[in-house]
Amino acid sequence: MIKIKNIKAREILSSMGAPTVEADVLLENGVMGRASVPFGASAGIHEAHILFDNDPKRYYGKGMQKACRNVNNVIAKALVGKLVSNPQKIDEILIDLDGTSNKKKLGGNSILAVSLAAARAAAQSVDKPLYKFIREKYKLPYKEWILPKPMMVVIEGGKHAAKSTDFQEYIISVCGQASARELIRWGEETYYALKGLLEEKGLSTNVGNEGAFAPPGIETNEEPLKLITAAIKKAGYSPGKDIAISLDPAASEFYEADEGRYLLKREHAALSSDQMIALYDEWLTKYPILSVEDGLAEDDWSGWSKMYKKLSSKTRVIGDDLTVTNKKRIQKAIDEQVINAVLIKLNQIGTLSETVEAIQLGQQHGFWQIISHRGGGETTDSFMIDLGVAVNAEYFKVGPSRGERTAKYNRLIRIEEELGK
Repeated sequence: MIKIKNIKAREILSSMGAPTVEADVLLENGVMGRASVPFGASAGIHEAHILFDNDPKRYYGKGMQKACRNVNNVIAKALVGKLVSNPQKIDEILIDLDGTSNKKKLGGNSILAVSLAAARAAAQSVDKPLYKFIREKYKLPYKEWILPKPMMVVIEGGKHAAKSTDFQEYIISVCGQASARELIRWGEETYYALKGLLEEKGLSTNVGNEGAFAPPGIETNEEPLKLITAAIKKAGYSPGKDIAISLDPAASEFYEADEGRYLLKREHAALSSDQMIALYDEWLTKYPILSVEDGLAEDDWSGWSKMYKKLSSKTRVIGDDLTVTNKKRIQKAIDEQVINAVLIKLNQIGTLSETVEAIQLGQQHGFWQIISHRGGGETTDSFMIDLGVAVNAEYFKVGPSRGERTAKYNRLIRIEEELGK
């Protein structure tokens, strides 16, 4: 019966060098839980609201002092003295306190920082690993621990890397059977094999927001698929058996809604939804592609229906900007039969409880769950990994380099050790 004694938030720096929110939840027994909130350089329009200061004199308007004040002055008053042991109740108070559909009043960044910090404090107060605490408190029905496999972003473009590809992410999905630490090794070895191939072609191996290569000079959006397939082989692995390819075009970013077309600058082409689907279908016959995420724009529902009918028997069709970890949008995707996998990002919806509910809804319909980092403003917080382990997610998506990314891999390695696997 441990109560919250104090809550405090502060501005810290994210991986972009821009501010984000970190919160501490201090309990009466002296235990303190801390969590920080990532945000995306590329974000769907249906995501929970990020509250910025909009003060041009600080961080070009991207400061988060307002969000921190909401934690310190509003949220703290509502939660101090409350029992911390029930994360669902904590999140219910936070949601009611905001009172808007997208957390616009207090900010999804303010609310999530407290939601996660409180859960972490509660877990520590009963001396349980966070992943075990989440599974127990949400009464998740799994009888064994199945660790998620890595999806590593190895080439990035779009909003994540200027002058690279139109598509946002090219990913290696390590699909073989081995321990988590071995699968991570396979992925990293392939990443470095790819680095060698890029160097041989005279292309830059500087990295973008996610620690993936972001080479200017790639002539087509198909070229990375050829390079990655060659890198898998060069590293000594079997394409499609040990390591496959996943795509995240983030098509909303190059979609012209007024014209109903997708602009691919590398190909000097403007494609319809049908033509985009045909392009993916062609690539599925040529490359070991495991999944296609956000292959069409977030509100191109008719196109998604066609894409699912055409591709779902051959690959996983993943919703991200389409579904934004939101039960209502996931339910719509279920009703309209447009996906068979869901990307999960904690800050898209803004509380731990709503995130778990979104995961459970997808799992009830056999959807894969991919727990994801954010492309821009990541932090070293590894909460997403504990969540992925707690829910037996199939995959987690994280870049292969930069400290805020590798912190996630290192957390999974430690969890595997704790579980004796």
